[in-house]
Amino acid sequence: MEPISGGTIILYGILASTIAGLATGIGAFPSLFVRSVSDRFMDSSLGFAAGVMLAATSFSLIVPAIEAGGIWITVIGIAVGAVFLDRADKWIPHEHFLKGPEGPSSTLRRTWLFILAITLHNFPEGLAVGVGFGGGDVAGGTALAIGIGLQNMPEGLAVALPLLREKYSRGKALLIATASGLVEPIGGLIGVGAVTLARPFLPLGLAFAAGAMLFVISDEIIPETHSRGNEREATFGVIIGFLVMMTLDNLFG
Repeated sequence: MEPISGGTIILYGILASTIAGLATGIGAFPSLFVRSVSDRFMDSSLGFAAGVMLAATSFSLIVPAIEAGGIWITVIGIAVGAVFLDRADKWIPHEHFLKGPEGPSSTLRRTWLFILAITLHNFPEGLAVGVGFGGGDVAGGTALAIGIGLQNMPEGLAVALPLLREKYSRGKALLIATASGLVEPIGGLIGVGAVTLARPFLPLGLAFAAGAMLFVISDEIIPETHSRGNEREATFGVIIGFLVMMTLDNLFG
């Protein structure tokens, strides 16, 4: 079989990260019919998302990074990715519906601050999909994209429902939730382009994406799922999500 060209790989990476990002809109679709769901359901669903991200980070990013570049490159990349997200979290004004405002003060409307928070969250996921394809492993990149898409679904609902409580129309809440995932193709383009055009950066790119995703899992998703008394349900959500992504990675990878 002929090797896949760099241009085709870049196209695959952009397309896959776009589809994964649009999954937020699929997840938000029930907001057209319901205005709320139970905290237990939401925390379990977000726990599932965290579990998928954790397995994707482990099997689709960290293991290939070690295989391609060795342990120390991987350690450096993870550390740099985590610090990058930490600094972005500190320097970019944004707001979470549960945690409230973070970063420097801003005169932006609350909706835009919320969208910035989602952007910070979703960018590493798109980057991870892009880097996954950039290595030329279409099967592994596909598994990663499917996993990211699955975990984006509960996040889409988690975006839309608070907007409904803020008196946004159902259509506008769905539109914003869908649009919140569209930063992922940008991350995908950066990731797949960087490692395709400069192949030696592949292990560092994989590890950087892993560090960024680990930061999001620990700093954002898990604390939110444990803030309303549903820790046990959220924990089993993490385990189920981890098992689903681990299975996908082994079936496709």
